[in-house]
Order: sequence, then structure tokens, then C-alpha cells
Amino acid sequence: MPVFKFTLNGAPVSVDTEGDRPLIDVLREEFGLTGTKFGCGEGQCRACTVMLDGRPSFSCVNTIRMVAGRSVVTIESLSKDGKLTPVQQAFLDEAAIQCGYCTPGMIMAATALLDRDPNPTEATITTSMNMHICRCTGYPRIVEAVKTAARLKAMAESREVNHVAAE
Repeated sequence: MPVFKFTLNGAPVSVDTEGDRPLIDVLREEFGLTGTKFGCGEGQCRACTVMLDGRPSFSCVNTIRMVAGRSVVTIESLSKDGKLTPVQQAFLDEAAIQCGYCTPGMIMAATALLDRDPNPTEATITTSMNMHICRCTGYPRIVEAVKTAARLKAMAESREVNHVAAE
């Protein structure tokens, strides 16, 4: 079998597997990263969203061959030293989680949105999150979580700037 090399959560990895194997299967079965959830297997529900070269992508439709030489980031790598990111914290604070199945994909999408637009409008948030399917919590809480995440992220970045300036 061929060996495929890529960067996973900031570290170089390789896997000996068939090239048409879905990325989600490799993440879950070879690397034990079960935060990425399998939903539809067709890229429609967005539960399996990961970052591929810094952009949201669906791990159920990307094969391991398609990610060779690229960078993959999963939900497991977002928090640092046990500290949640502003997006993760906002989803908790706004009760935008119920069963939690869709949450990792939504957090990845919200993270990508705030990385490219730190102060999105409600319409931008709705458009960005629209295709993620949630049957438990309800979309208004998810939109509020992304708004809260934008505020938390801005406050955290402001504290970092002030801390550096004080040094």
C-alpha cells in the first residue's frame, strides 16, 4: 500500500493505506481523533468539518490521497493547555450544544469564519453556518454563539496586545 504524508494538527504524519480511503476514517481509525463526526458521508451535513490548508473542508468526501502534502487541523487541536478557544467557550456559554454531534463541525466552521472576518454581521454568520445541520439546539443559539465568540476573541486579542505593550 502507498504511504501518504501530511501535516496533522501541526505535526508531520504518515499513513500506509489505500488512497481512496476517506480522510474521516483515517483520522478516527488510524490517529484516534474521534472528535470529527461522521454524518452523511456526502459532504451535506457538515458534521465532519476539519480545516484543510486553513479552510473548512469535509473529511468524509476528501480521500487521504487528496490531503497528501497538505495541512489538516481537527477539533482536538483547537484548545491549548486545557483552555478552550473563544469559539468553544461561546458555544458552551450560549447553550449552543445539546447532543453535541454537529458541534465539532460547527466550531471548526465558526473558527474559520472568525479567522477571515473577526466582526461578522448576523447575515454573514447565518450564511456561513447555514449548511451545518443541527436537529437539537436550534440555529438562533448557534448564531448567538458565533456573535459571542467574536466578542470573546476580540477581548482576548486586546488583552494580548495590552500584555505585550506592558512588557
